[in-house]
Amino acid sequence: MSARIYLLGAGAFAVGTSAYVVSGVLPDVSSELHVSLTAAGQLATAFSLAYAIGAPILATLTGRWERRTLLIAALVLAALGNLIAAVATNYPVLVAGRVVAAFGAAAYTPAATLFATGLLPPEERGRAVAVVFGGLTFALVLGVPAGSLLGPTLGYKGVFALIAVIAVLVAVVERAALPKVDAPAVVGLRERFAGLADRRVQIVLTMSVLGVLGAFSVYIYIVPLLKETAGLTGNVTGILLLVYGVGAVVGNLLGGRATDRYGSIRTLIVLLIGIILTVSTLDLTARSTAGAAVALFVWGMFTWAFNPPIQNLLLELGGGLLIALNASAIYLGAGLSAVVGGLVIHVAGLQYLPPLAALLSLIVLALTFTLRRNPGLEDIEHLEHIEEPLAATASD
Repeated sequence: MSARIYLLGAGAFAVGTSAYVVSGVLPDVSSELHVSLTAAGQLATAFSLAYAIGAPILATLTGRWERRTLLIAALVLAALGNLIAAVATNYPVLVAGRVVAAFGAAAYTPAATLFATGLLPPEERGRAVAVVFGGLTFALVLGVPAGSLLGPTLGYKGVFALIAVIAVLVAVVERAALPKVDAPAVVGLRERFAGLADRRVQIVLTMSVLGVLGAFSVYIYIVPLLKETAGLTGNVTGILLLVYGVGAVVGNLLGGRATDRYGSIRTLIVLLIGIILTVSTLDLTARSTAGAAVALFVWGMFTWAFNPPIQNLLLELGGGLLIALNASAIYLGAGLSAVVGGLVIHVAGLQYLPPLAALLSLIVLALTFTLRRNPGLEDIEHLEHIEEPLAATASD
């Protein structure tokens, strides 16, 4: 595998860390800016919604850009957004910084994926995609724990500044190491959204939004939730978040393998049952450090195994353009999760977030059975060469 592919993965790690790190510094943001915990959680909403809206628009606007130039510009934009967050002295400016960083991430990830696949022959492109999106997965594994562990020392501003430095360094190296690559054929917005006319696509994308909404409505507030249920804070919380991230990596790999072997529908049914059982008992299992570690690992594994079968269904229904729409669906669900989670906290309390996630997963399970009975989908049980790229695409 070319070192250039891993360099593209490093860029994905930089922009992905920008997305995930905020969950680990929510208490610091809330305290320093004198805003509520739910208001601090809306920083995740700002990033996610900006990504969801920006991804297809930026892909269209930059369609004729030379690819290396686009990658560097996207990394610089992500760095600028994190720098704005690092110097922000009030909440609105911090939100603006998150939006700018999200636009950088939304421009970088699809472009880096296409760039990577263009560097290798067709039989190696799956691994190339896996490396690029593996950077996003490792951003989850390290980003949130890094925020939790480095926050007390650097402060949340220092954490954002560090991410900005990483993004700039990767941009400098990419400028020196990557070749120029011409832009691919331009795809207009109308063509990008044409697949939404298919009712089956609507169902699958709805499943994606609701699945992410359920998972992230808990995950965004996992630090205060662990403090409330088990009195866990500081470095212990950071280590537990790392355990969740390891579970996510394992889930990505197993989700792709299970989809290849058993098909999308059957894999989704098993995973959703696992998610429902795990998250609905989180309040009971996460009452000690050991119990929380096991619960978070299993929950992370089931949650991040969810995306490969979803991606497989979309590939069968319409190919790569639907995968791009699913990236927006993922970030839409993540953005709504902070709003919904904050509303639940305000009305009922933190302890009601896991039951909410279980309920949303139950709805997704019902939609899965609907797909199973839908003509044209019951035979979608295998697709070659998806295990690696689909496992990696889970965090796009």
